[in-house]
Amino acid sequence: MSNPSPRQSQPSHLVRRSIPELNTLSREEFVDVVGPVFEHSPWIAEAAWPARPFDGVEQLHAALCGIVRSAGEQKQVALVRAHPDLVGRLARAGALTPESAREQAGAGLDQLTLEEIQSFQGNNAAYREKFGFPFVICARLNKKDAILAGFKIRLQHSREQEIAVALAEIFKIAELRLRDLTHS
Repeated sequence: MSNPSPRQSQPSHLVRRSIPELNTLSREEFVDVVGPVFEHSPWIAEAAWPARPFDGVEQLHAALCGIVRSAGEQKQVALVRAHPDLVGRLARAGALTPESAREQAGAGLDQLTLEEIQSFQGNNAAYREKFGFPFVICARLNKKDAILAGFKIRLQHSREQEIAVALAEIFKIAELRLRDLTHS
């Protein structure tokens, strides 16, 4: 019996593909592969599919972000709300998406002391109470101390400022995830 190829043994969104390969995918396949770039929001990939062919990762990322920018505040806030709390209930239960689990671990958020966990939980609660959505930051570009400092700064923002900052962080997350799933 032969060994399965990497494409057969991994979920399709974990197989690295070239942009020309992504351009040839059916709508369903494209959404399956590109959808996880935005946390629990496959509607963004679905809306981008008709804009194919894309010349490169930058153009695909720009198209995806353009869809979010033009989606209106209600859908934008829904996208922010699709993200888990950092060190939140889902993380502690091991129920994060594989991407979020890797990103939080990379920032050291899986190695916190009890005091640090309580600090994250208190900041998460204060942030959610003020803004009505979770604190989103690109964990891959930050470590725990920078994230905790970010709470203090961002809790001073208006809701409109925080929607903009959260979306900018989501766009960074999406770019890194998109680069993870593509190759030249």
